[in-house]
Amino acid sequence: MKTNAPRVITLLIAVILAVLGIIGFLGFTSVFGVWAFWLVVAGFVVLLAGSVLKGL
Repeated sequence: MKTNAPRVITLLIAVILAVLGIIGFLGFTSVFGVWAFWLVVAGFVVLLAGSVLKGL
């Protein structure tokens, strides 16, 4: 399997999702607290998709 570098927008979306999850986990806001784990997982999935799928 050949991997590619993700586009900048894909990387930014993944980082934003991960940061929101971490903020929710640390308790800075209660809005993301319940979804903290899934936000981080979604960030990693987006990053993985950007690395595996060409042009994403």
